[in-house]
Amino acid sequence: MSTQRPPELYLSVDIEADGPIPGPHSMLSLGAVAYTAEGESVGDFSVNLETLPDARPHPSMTEWWQQFPEAWQACRESPEAPALAMTRFADWIEGLPGLPIFVAWPATWDFMWVYWYLIQFTGRRPFSEHGIDIRSYAMGMRRKPFGRSGKNYLPKRWISASAHTHIALDDAREQGELFMNMFKENAAKSFGGQ
Repeated sequence: MSTQRPPELYLSVDIEADGPIPGPHSMLSLGAVAYTAEGESVGDFSVNLETLPDARPHPSMTEWWQQFPEAWQACRESPEAPALAMTRFADWIEGLPGLPIFVAWPATWDFMWVYWYLIQFTGRRPFSEHGIDIRSYAMGMRRKPFGRSGKNYLPKRWISASAHTHIALDDAREQGELFMNMFKENAAKSFGGQ
């Protein structure tokens, strides 16, 4: 008796924050776009979060945000309590038609925040620990050192036409399109289109 494995869904996730780590600092906004292996978007999610009660913005992040007043304004509109925001996010993920794989650039940054907030406020792990760092994926595809795998080194055919605005949903879409361009090309070469 065989059970069919659900299709993988690649969830491009971006967060914005007011400091380097969760707890002492706060996640301000979260955006995610879910893609099938064929690159079709099957939904998106966006939320702004209230800051944590005992957290404080880090001075260097406060200075960084001053460069992006429109993005700052966007991430402070209608913020939700973290417990509500993360419960809605977990519900959204679990309602998608497939196995969610976390995808980000850099995944080490975004996953740290999302995982901490999910555990802290929901006790749920909808991604388990499944994740892909896009830059590391580029490193493998290009067979180049990590230092030669930044966006400035990538082929133009991979680059998304969407803007990188520091608004979480915009950036999730931009990096998701980049990843799916890479993924489809890699799949055609490596897996014979399977």
